[in-house]
Amino acid sequence: MDAEAVRERAEDLPREPGVYQFEADGDVVYVGKAVDVRDRVRSYADPRSERIRRMVRAADDVDVAVTDTETQALLLEANLIKRHQPTYNVRLKDDKSYPLVQLTDHAFPRIQVTRDPDDGATVFGPFTNKGRVDTVVKALRSVYGLRGCSDHKYADRDRPCLDHEMGLCTAPCTDEIDADSYGDDVESAVRFLEGETGVLAGPLGEAMDEAAEGQAFERAAALRDRLDAVEAFHGGGGEAVVAREEEVVDVLGVATDGDAATVARLHSEDGKLVERDRHRVAREAERSEASEGASGRTDRREGRHASRAVDHREHERPASREAERSETSTGATDDMRAASPAVDRSESSDAVRGHADVARVLAAFIPQFYADRPLPDALLLSERHGDDEVAAWLEAEGVAVRVPGAGREAKLVELALKNARRRGYEEDGAAALARRFGLDRPDRIEGFDVSHARGRAVVGSNVTFLDGSPDKSGYRRKKLDERNDDYGNMRELVRWRAERALAGRDDRPDPDLLCIDGGEGQLDAAREALEETGWDVPVVALAKEEELVVTASGATRRHGVHDWADDDPALHLLQRVRDEAHRFAVQYHQTVRDDVSTPLDEVPGVGPELRKRLLRRFGSVDGVRAATPAELASVEGVGDATADAIDGAL
Repeated sequence: MDAEAVRERAEDLPREPGVYQFEADGDVVYVGKAVDVRDRVRSYADPRSERIRRMVRAADDVDVAVTDTETQALLLEANLIKRHQPTYNVRLKDDKSYPLVQLTDHAFPRIQVTRDPDDGATVFGPFTNKGRVDTVVKALRSVYGLRGCSDHKYADRDRPCLDHEMGLCTAPCTDEIDADSYGDDVESAVRFLEGETGVLAGPLGEAMDEAAEGQAFERAAALRDRLDAVEAFHGGGGEAVVAREEEVVDVLGVATDGDAATVARLHSEDGKLVERDRHRVAREAERSEASEGASGRTDRREGRHASRAVDHREHERPASREAERSETSTGATDDMRAASPAVDRSESSDAVRGHADVARVLAAFIPQFYADRPLPDALLLSERHGDDEVAAWLEAEGVAVRVPGAGREAKLVELALKNARRRGYEEDGAAALARRFGLDRPDRIEGFDVSHARGRAVVGSNVTFLDGSPDKSGYRRKKLDERNDDYGNMRELVRWRAERALAGRDDRPDPDLLCIDGGEGQLDAAREALEETGWDVPVVALAKEEELVVTASGATRRHGVHDWADDDPALHLLQRVRDEAHRFAVQYHQTVRDDVSTPLDEVPGVGPELRKRLLRRFGSVDGVRAATPAELASVEGVGDATADAIDGAL
């Protein structure tokens, strides 16, 4: 686009807050936000940097989306950058984004919280608190009966599902409601999502009062909590803010080095440093653009999208509290002075540009990184980020932002800067796995394990790791057929996951890699399930005994056994996935085992709680059977008479 084309396109745009996208041959190359979309896009007719000039020349169209507030524009911008990964934006390589609410384009629309809306859907948001959004959507469904089921579940039903019985759906699938009445309910939901709070708050308040009058106090309390979430929903940026104490603090330090930047994060809970990670950022901005970014608010906003980034993460936990104290007890250094909010007049022009580069990276990093992570109570930064919209959003969310110059907080910033400036950036686990196996980077890994007691209470776990960290929203578990067959159980578990994925019944994206807890036999069982169903996902196994990674390829399933070094980041990632799958399976097995009937139920004096204690102490009914009366009597609640009764009955 030339200058005249940009001006002409700008004349057709609204003078409202929103997000604009420069596109080239249908691909999004740049996303920005603005208080006034028309004025902001018009400014691109006379770009202030060569990079922006190149972007404008490459573009052939501009698309826009209007939002109600500047904060919503900020969040929508982060979502679009995540989705389109535009060349000219600073971006992190993960798939986290802010939740939206969509009403699908069906004859009987489905209401759903999503991060990837369907084509043609009516979309509201984005929002920053998924828990509150889920509560509000459930309230909408309970009041207006909108369906939340998938198309697969909706089609060809002959009777309503459990949602109808629970009062969450009016069951249009079986013609329990006509199209016009359902349409009226959808319109009421839209009115609420557009800002008319009373449409939902009124019915909820009436239901709460009715429950209280009927002395259904638990239901009244639940409705009260739901009403609070509904009334708070249309606060700042879509949600209200409750002041909170600073129990969780994140410290961000940024180091720039030529065409690269690193953001180091320290995560502190209750005053204890519990986690560290680093994020690699590859930048394309010219050096000359940095000073332009520091010259004013408009340029800062433009400059904060001056590059694109590929995020490689390291996760570290302090080896000891002593090590942490040692690192944080050093005196103030030049790194601390770099954390000061002011730039001394005597600094060189390179130093000024360096400050602007750091601000630009922080302003882009913060909204993208916290897209699907809880915001901390406070952010300690090595520089001011300089973005008014980011500042307004964080303030609305109740996040305190400081650039400390002295004291313990300044030492934490110093430590973050040291982490960011550390040379020899290590390869992270996902990148190492990609290199070793010749895969695309496996950002999404699913782990599988089976737990049972000699064929009883057989369960399977399916956990999800996203970008190297557990994603508990992606955890699933399943009861399996009772049999003492580890290979058959693993085959059944993986087949269940594969069939759900292929039938569209699983709402999770397909993983990049499967990690099986076990050795060659479990791996072969998993591969058989994948081959039988046709689900094409790479799979490896990790055996516990010697921590050997097992792979197989080709129709012969010839195994490759890899003995990686103990400090190998690829091995560490697989171990975390395997261990979490094992923990989750054992936890579920214990719950199921405690619920099933056992011969102990027939023993006089043994009730449910005592049965649980016995099984947890001795592991199984066989373990209880093998115990001596003295060992049985050592369990809390088992006297000599009960011990003799158990010994005699088993």
